[in-house]
Amino acid sequence: MRAIVIEKFGGPDSLVYTDLPKPEPKAGHVVIRIKAFGLNHAEMHMRRGEWAEAAKVSGIECVGLVDSCPGGEFPVGAKVAALMGGLGRTINGSYADYTRAPASNVALIESDLPWAELAAIPETYATAWTCLFRNLEITPGQTLVIRGATSAFGQAAINLAVNAGVHVIGTSRKRERFALLENLGAERAELEGPDLPERIAEAKQIDAVLDLVGNSTILGSLDMLRRGGRACLAGWLGGLDPITNFNPLAQMASGVYLTFFASFVFGTPGFPLSDVPLQTIAEEVAAGRLKAKPSRVFGFEDVREGHRVMEAGEAKGKMVVVHE
Repeated sequence: MRAIVIEKFGGPDSLVYTDLPKPEPKAGHVVIRIKAFGLNHAEMHMRRGEWAEAAKVSGIECVGLVDSCPGGEFPVGAKVAALMGGLGRTINGSYADYTRAPASNVALIESDLPWAELAAIPETYATAWTCLFRNLEITPGQTLVIRGATSAFGQAAINLAVNAGVHVIGTSRKRERFALLENLGAERAELEGPDLPERIAEAKQIDAVLDLVGNSTILGSLDMLRRGGRACLAGWLGGLDPITNFNPLAQMASGVYLTFFASFVFGTPGFPLSDVPLQTIAEEVAAGRLKAKPSRVFGFEDVREGHRVMEAGEAKGKMVVVHE
């Protein structure tokens, strides 16, 4: 089968096309014929050698058809999505014609959406949904700030939150991207920056903050919350550097909640993939209630270009790769 391997850590040219054996059936696992997959910042960090783990074949998610399933969890030929469960990290991932994923990290996702549109859903929407409705426990009528809202993750979170009746304020480093956030349903956009907690009119009244910028902004996000408000740290658009000398006693407001979510826990006992309504999300996309179309679609032979665009910050949303 065709596969793309990380030959060495480095730039997009480190991704090398080769042939590898098709994965063999294995109990508790599902061999998937991949039809499309999303591109993710995690894969960029793996390619650079900045992640703790990186498999030979990258790719943390995909959509496709069940090729074999010895345990009978899914029928052969069924449409499925797969994400995490070690894909691209500890086991060969989705940058190939086939992958073998743990059954715990596979979900039926029957839909008439084109493969490219279906591929924009799994990782991004599963993570955004969990952050919003499990970690932040957001409810209709509340006010939510999404920092880094023009990212694919941020756009998915706006979609889901607005669809749930939440008032959303999105941030971006570029004013020219404010219209994108407002078109997705955000009530307004704010310029992202370290002084946001001092500038935002709703400071100390905000119910929740989804912080996708990361360690460089999370302390400010906590400062914007009302008593009992929640902040969820779930992205690192501002880089992977840790918070230096973090002292909750001196730096956290009293009575607010700091929570964290990383999607690599999907499929573990505490975070079953079945908790995420991927099928319902696909139906909402098909009905036009969620705007989840990919920003760019690449062929399998163009994965390096996809990585170049991602690294340059030019993605403008979720990018996907389709198999010809």
